[in-house]
Amino acid sequence: MPFLSPNSLASLVEFALSIRSSLLGRVAHAQILKTLKTPFPAFLYNHLVNMYAKLDQLNSAELILELAPCRSVVTWTSLIAGSVQNGRFASALLHFSDMLSDCVRPNDFTFPCVFKASTGLRMAMTGKQVHALAVKEGLINDVFVGCSAFDMYSKLGLLDDAYKLFVEMPHRNLETWNAYISNSVLHGRPEDSAIAFIELLRAGGKPDSITFCAFLNACSDKLGLEPGCQLHGFIIRSGCGQNVSISNGLIDFYGKCGEVVCSEVIFDRMGERNSVSWSSLIAAYVQNNEEEKACCLFLRARKEDIKPTDFMVSSVLCASAGLSEIELGRSVQALAVKACVDENIFVGSALVDMYGKCGSIDKAEQAFNEMPERNLVSWNALLGGYAHQGYADKAVALLKDMASVEGIAPSYVSLVCALSACSRAGDLKTGMQIFESMKARYGIEPGPEHYACLVDLFGRAGMVECAYDFIRRMPFPPTISIWGALLGACRMHGKPELGKLAAEKLFELDPKDSGNHVVLSNMLAATSRWEEVTVIRNEMKEVGIKKGAGFSWITVNSRIHIFQAKDKSYEKDSELQDMLGKLRKEMQEAAGSIADANYALFEA
Repeated sequence: MPFLSPNSLASLVEFALSIRSSLLGRVAHAQILKTLKTPFPAFLYNHLVNMYAKLDQLNSAELILELAPCRSVVTWTSLIAGSVQNGRFASALLHFSDMLSDCVRPNDFTFPCVFKASTGLRMAMTGKQVHALAVKEGLINDVFVGCSAFDMYSKLGLLDDAYKLFVEMPHRNLETWNAYISNSVLHGRPEDSAIAFIELLRAGGKPDSITFCAFLNACSDKLGLEPGCQLHGFIIRSGCGQNVSISNGLIDFYGKCGEVVCSEVIFDRMGERNSVSWSSLIAAYVQNNEEEKACCLFLRARKEDIKPTDFMVSSVLCASAGLSEIELGRSVQALAVKACVDENIFVGSALVDMYGKCGSIDKAEQAFNEMPERNLVSWNALLGGYAHQGYADKAVALLKDMASVEGIAPSYVSLVCALSACSRAGDLKTGMQIFESMKARYGIEPGPEHYACLVDLFGRAGMVECAYDFIRRMPFPPTISIWGALLGACRMHGKPELGKLAAEKLFELDPKDSGNHVVLSNMLAATSRWEEVTVIRNEMKEVGIKKGAGFSWITVNSRIHIFQAKDKSYEKDSELQDMLGKLRKEMQEAAGSIADANYALFEA
C-alpha cells in the first residue's frame, strides 16, 4: 500500500465507521501503526477512540485512550458518546467520572451525552449533579446543553424542574419547543402544550411537522375537536397540508375525536401515503366501531403491497375481535409471522385479546404463554378474555400471578376485568372479596366501573334491593353504567317499580338513548302494564328517539349472512320462514312450548 498521510488515514477510519465495519477499522488501525511512529498525531487517537466506541468495541476504545499521550475533552467525549449510542449508560457515566478525575473539563458536546446516560439509567440525582456542573461551567445556557437537560427532566417525570429550566432558557430552538410541547402531552398537561404553541408563534418561530403532530395529540387527548380544527386550518394556510407526517397526525386526531369521515377525506386527498397513513385510518375505524371498514382497508393495503407493520396488524386483530371473526384473526396472525412482527408485544397482546373475545380461551392462553415479553396490557388482555367468557376462577388466579411478577402490578382495568369475570360467573363471594380488598391489597380506590360490576353481580344473584342500597351508599354520583346495570337486573327479576326509578335516572343522564326506553317498555310489557308502555312509546316519538332495527349475522363458507328484524329481502327468506315454522311445530309437539309473541313488536 502506498504511503498514506495522517489525514488520509483518519479518513479511512471514518469510512470504516460510516459503513459500520469493525474489520476495516482494525485494518485502518494496523495501517496507522505500520505507517506512523508512536506517538502519532493526537487527532488520530481521537478518530480511533470514536470509531471503536461507536462500533461497540469499548475495550479497544479504552485501550487507545490509555495509550494516548494527551487525552483531551474530544477523546473522552468520543468514548462517552460511543457508550451512550450503544446503550452502555453505566460505562458512559464511569468514563465521565474518570474524565473529571483526569482534570479534563467537559464541553457542550459532553453534557448532552451524560444527560442521556442519566436518563437511560433513571438516575435523577446524578442528572441534577451534572446539571449543577453545567451551570458551574457556564454551559447550561448553550441551546443544546439546555435542551438535553430539559429532555432528561421531562423523561424522568420531574416536570417542575423541566418547566423551571425551560422558563430560564435565554435561547430556545425549535427542538426545545417541540420537546416541551410533546412532553406536556405525554405527562397529561395538554393545556401547557397549547400555551407553549402560542408562545412559539408569538416569538416568531415556525412550527414543523413534529410541532403540529404534538399539538394534534394534545387536542385529541383533552383539548377537543374545535382547537384541532383551528389548527388544521392553520396548517393549510401554512402550506403544510400535504406533508405526510402531518396528514397522518390529522387522520389520527379526527379518528380519536369521532370524526372518522374527516379522517377518510384526508386519507383520500393525500398525494403520497406511507404505512403509517394506512395504519392510522385502520385504527380510526376500529376506535369508532367500524371494524368491517377497518378489515376492508387492510385488504386494500395488502393489494397495494403495503408492508404490514406491528401497529397495523394489532389494529386489524382488534377489528377481528370486535367482529368475533376468529378465522380472519388467524389469517392476520399468519401474516404477522410472515412479516416478522408476531413477537412484537403489541401484536401479541392484540392476539390474546382477539382469541379471548372470540371465545377461544385455550388459544388466548397459548398466545399469552408464547409471548417473549409481556407488559400490563398483555396481562389485562388475558384477564379481559376470562371476563368475557365468565371464567372467574381463572381470572382470580391470574390476578394473583400478576401481583407476584416483578414490574407488573394489577391496575384499575385489571380489577374491572376480574370483577366482570365474577359477575358473569355469578360468583358474588369472590367478587365482594376482590372489591373490599382493592384499596388495602392493590392500593387502588374503587371507581365507577368497579361499582357497576358489583351492582351487576348483585343483580345476577337476584339481590336487586341490595344492589340499590349499594348504589345509595356510593361515595360519588352513580354513572350511566351503574344505573344501566340496575335496570337490567330489574328487568331480569321482574322489579318494575325499582326499574322505573333506574330508567328515570338514565333518562336524565342520557335522554337520547333509545335502549333504556326500550328496556323499560319491555319490562312493563312483561307485567302487562300496557298503558305505561304506550306512554313511553309516545314519549319516544315526541322527542324523536328511534330504535335502530335489531340484526344478527353468521359467517358460512367465508360469506357473511345478515338478518334484520322485519326484513324480507334476504334471498332465502322463504326457506328460512319454512324452517322456522317447522321448528315451532316441533317445539310444540316435543314439549308443548308455544312461542310467546305478545310483545315481540316491542323488542323489534
